[in-house]
Parts: sequence; structure tokens; C-alpha cells
Amino acid sequence: MKIRLSCIAALVLLLNIQSVHAASVYLEDMTWTELRDAVAAGHTTAIVPIGGTEQSGPHMALGKHNARVKIIAGLIAEKLGDAVVAPVIAYVPEGAIDPPTEHMKFPGTLTISDAAFMQVLESAAASLKLGGFKHIVFIGDHGGYQRDLSLVADKLNARWKTSDTRVLADLDYYRLAQVPYANALEAAGVQQNEIGSHAALADTSLELATVPDMVRTDRMKDATMMTVEQGVYGGNPARSSAALGQLGIDLIVSGTVTAIRKFEAAK
Repeated sequence: MKIRLSCIAALVLLLNIQSVHAASVYLEDMTWTELRDAVAAGHTTAIVPIGGTEQSGPHMALGKHNARVKIIAGLIAEKLGDAVVAPVIAYVPEGAIDPPTEHMKFPGTLTISDAAFMQVLESAAASLKLGGFKHIVFIGDHGGYQRDLSLVADKLNARWKTSDTRVLADLDYYRLAQVPYANALEAAGVQQNEIGSHAALADTSLELATVPDMVRTDRMKDATMMTVEQGVYGGNPARSSAALGQLGIDLIVSGTVTAIRKFEAAK
């Protein structure tokens, strides 16, 4: 009897594991046959999340963009219901190496050239097209390469104009995290001088709402560390919270879903 119960328990566990795998929107979690079947069932939109490996002050981990864009891309795909999320592109243009510029002045930031980055985007999109995807969407969590996304999308759309695969560089994903999110924060009582442009309250709150383990909450309240020299630009993260970050997540997810649905419906 005990052996039979153990077998039943093992079967239930196996079914649960298979259910989790089948339910994932992340390409990396699927086998090739699961992906093939998902595409055949109408999951023909591929979201390509793009992050970046860079300094974000003394209180946020270097992989901030990578972890955050993966989570948000998953939320977007779940709402769409017909999308798969490709692996995050973590190597992006971050400035020059010699002499170092921008975030390259801080240890741990990794950079590649714009040309190399755009080649990666092209190859990723071509691979997804080969896999049967009809709509390929670039979303970028970092501001420095937004123009590159548009250039690659335009190039591929021109190349593939006789095919049924199209590419969207959804720049609104990033734009929504700027002025619209700042306006929502101010409406919630946040002071303008707290919001900042990098590693301050807005940025830190987005991370707390998505990947809180990447934020060192004890350090974000140390005012002596919150300077440009320490990598915090234009604001103060001391009052950052997941609740404030959720305001931005809601804007980004809702706006991106709307843009992708419009893109899918276009002739």
C-alpha cells in the first residue's frame, strides 16, 4: 500500500513539474519540441528583452537591468497570451573602454560596440524567424542603445518585406519608465529631487518591485554614498519602495502590451 501511495505521489509531482514547464513563457525553460508546439498553437510573438551589465550605485547589483527586464518581459508575455520570451541580451554598448566613458568608469560594467550589439540583435531575430515566429519585439531596459533597436528593426523589416515576419522596436517600453513614471511618482507624493535618472528613487523602486534581492536596502539609505561619484544620478533612493516601483511596472506592462497588440494586428 505504501509503495502504491509513493508511486501516486511521484506521478502527481511529475505532472506538477510538467505543468510548470508547459506554463512557462520563457524560451529557455522549454524543450525544442515544447517550443515547436507552442508556435504551432499560435504563440508566434517573440519578445527579445535587452538589459545591460552596469554599475547602479553602491546599493544595486550590476545585473539590475538583466534581471528586471526578464521579469517584466514575462509579465508582458503572460498578459498577451501568445508570446514567448527569448533569453536576455546582457552585453550592450555602455561606453568606451580606453579612455573609459560613462558607466565604464566603474568596475563591473561590461561594454560592446554598437556594431557588435546590432549584429547580435540581427542574429537573434533571424534565429527566431527561422523558429517560426511572425512578430519579433525588442524591448530595452537601458537608454543608451534605444536608437540601435530602431535601426535593426528597420533594417530587418526592409530585408524581410516579402515575408510574413516583422520586427518592432518598442521604444515606449523605456519611455514609459521616464516622464510618465516620474509623473506617477510625484502624484504619489514623491519629491522631484528624489526621483533621479539613474540608481535613485525611480530606478531603485522598479528593482524592488521586480527583483528585490538585488537591492542592498541598508546602503540605499546612506546619504554619503548617494553621489554622482558613487554612481547615483540626480536623486536619492532612500525612500524607494516596491509599492512605488509597482506604479512604473503597471505603466510599462500595460503600455507595452497595448503596443504589441497593435503591432500584431497591423497589416
